[in-house]
Amino acid sequence: MKFRSFKNRIYSGDNLMNLTDIRYLPRWVVLAIDVFFVLVAIFFSCYVVEKLTFSTQQVFYGENAMYLLILGISLLSMFVFRTYAGIIRHSTFIDLFKLFMATFCTTVAVAAISFSYYLITGQRLIYMLIPFSAIFFTTSFILLFIFRLTVKEFFHYAREFRRSAQRQRIWVLGIDEQAVAVARAVLDNPNLPYHIAGFLTERHDSSRASLLGKPIYSKERLEKSSKEELMVEGILIVKEMMTKEELNRWVAFFLEKDLKVYKAPSLQQLRNNDPDASIQSLQIEDLLNRKPIKIENKEIKSRHSGKIILVTGGAGSIGSEIVRQVVQFQPSLIIVLDQAETPLHEMELEMRDSHPNVNFKFVLADISNRHRLEPLFQKYQFSMVYHAAAYKHVPLIEENPHESILVNVLGSKNLALLSSKYGVNRFVMISTDKAVNPTNVMGASKRTAELFVQALQNREGNSTKFITTRFGNVLGSNGSVIPHFKKQIEKGGPITITHPDIVRYFMTIPEACELVLQAGTMGQGGEIFVFDMGEPVKILDLAQRMIKLSGFEPDTDIKIIYTGLRPGEKLYEELLTDGARTMPTHHEKIMISRDADLPYHEIDSLTNTIVKAALRRDKVDVVRNLKAIVPEFISNNSVYEALDR
Repeated sequence: MKFRSFKNRIYSGDNLMNLTDIRYLPRWVVLAIDVFFVLVAIFFSCYVVEKLTFSTQQVFYGENAMYLLILGISLLSMFVFRTYAGIIRHSTFIDLFKLFMATFCTTVAVAAISFSYYLITGQRLIYMLIPFSAIFFTTSFILLFIFRLTVKEFFHYAREFRRSAQRQRIWVLGIDEQAVAVARAVLDNPNLPYHIAGFLTERHDSSRASLLGKPIYSKERLEKSSKEELMVEGILIVKEMMTKEELNRWVAFFLEKDLKVYKAPSLQQLRNNDPDASIQSLQIEDLLNRKPIKIENKEIKSRHSGKIILVTGGAGSIGSEIVRQVVQFQPSLIIVLDQAETPLHEMELEMRDSHPNVNFKFVLADISNRHRLEPLFQKYQFSMVYHAAAYKHVPLIEENPHESILVNVLGSKNLALLSSKYGVNRFVMISTDKAVNPTNVMGASKRTAELFVQALQNREGNSTKFITTRFGNVLGSNGSVIPHFKKQIEKGGPITITHPDIVRYFMTIPEACELVLQAGTMGQGGEIFVFDMGEPVKILDLAQRMIKLSGFEPDTDIKIIYTGLRPGEKLYEELLTDGARTMPTHHEKIMISRDADLPYHEIDSLTNTIVKAALRRDKVDVVRNLKAIVPEFISNNSVYEALDR
């Protein structure tokens, strides 16, 4: 079959024969080569003995017979130890030991026969037996070993050459221990489609050195050369070893040189050949992420361990992450409430699969329906309520303002009043930076909810601590800009941006939720906690970088078009209202905003009025009442601008 396959390849017109396609050398070929090397060892040993003794006397008595004798014994030893049976390119120490034993036994047997013949006849079969035996043993073993080593290395390099031709040639950024360890792990993992072709550093004293047999290139050389000249397609970075500023600086440089940027998985995954240990393209989220937040787990655990927790909007982006983080502190029961059926079902499947030993209850309910909520508060003595349920999409809410009142205002009011009535220890409401100097109905409705929750704190007889947390956009949340841009890029564009100067704050979902848990623990009631959102990001810059990270050129491969500000949208978001003061807390990422508030009886009356307008579906009256409650609410690019005049 093998001969027929080989013949077919010759006569089928395909004359390309890859050496790595050869599965293994036939056993008879290995045996023939071994015999040849034994003959070489015999001739060499005879030659050396003759030269060492300066004698013209033949080393062998009965020369041809002795050659045949040694070859015969060698063949017998090879058959006994099966030195020819293994696949040479996969030789191990066991194969080396078998080779050693076969050569040793051959030498001992030949020496024993020669010595016995001398004792019987008085004639020497081999002149200078001991030197000859030592030289023959050493030479034959070395030749047979080198043959196997050469074949093994040849196949290794042929295989590596073939793989490197099929893989992407990448460099590793850095020459420190971590970078070298990652490179070694990639080289040792045959499942990865990447070939480490070198290392990149900012240092100038390493250009003549090498690591793992790979050259070291300076940043200066990369600046002066193209990727085609250096034969490199991408750069592998160890993201955890760099600050955000370093990462952004390097990525900007690589994108300018039209290089792909990859991030390495953990070393443990690479070393264990973990199937999930994939080298991935760098994502825009990696550039926007900040250093991990240190939270006081001890205090947070005491607030949740063994307690009953309610999370509203628990199937949404923020609510689901709060559930994932709270579950780590071993509460006695987590009730996950949401009105979206399918996401709630998916959340149930995820939680029951990942935490089978934790008690969950998944409730399908609308928070605007107090009669649906109150039985839950009656039955379960909630210790903590995390209120993340809300309508949040600005354009949709601008068209349906009455719906935002029913959920964002009435729903929040229902939950807050029930929490106070049934003695919930802490009520934590998730608000938004759009509630600050709002220009849209959504932001104004959230500000109204903030005012009600603040006022309820000081209501007579209340024992619940009402805490509000306020932050900006979160990366990867449902409907956020980054997943939207990714879908547009996958479709080939264009990317749509409302305005070239629009900017936004960004925070990761886990980071935001960690701060929510921290603020909920440290709050004493009535505070609005504002999170440090870092530097604002220009959306145009965000889109251009996402296009480049995807391997395209902005405005050439993927067009960017401007659609104009949507109703209620503003160019930049704020975290503090006009005239508000901030106070620091013991956590560097969390501040307290001192916003103006309203007496409880006043905000209660105002919210009752606006809810009645919402139930009548009177959009204009709803917005007019919102502007009365939130005087700083000035509509922007909206049909409700007339109400401001």
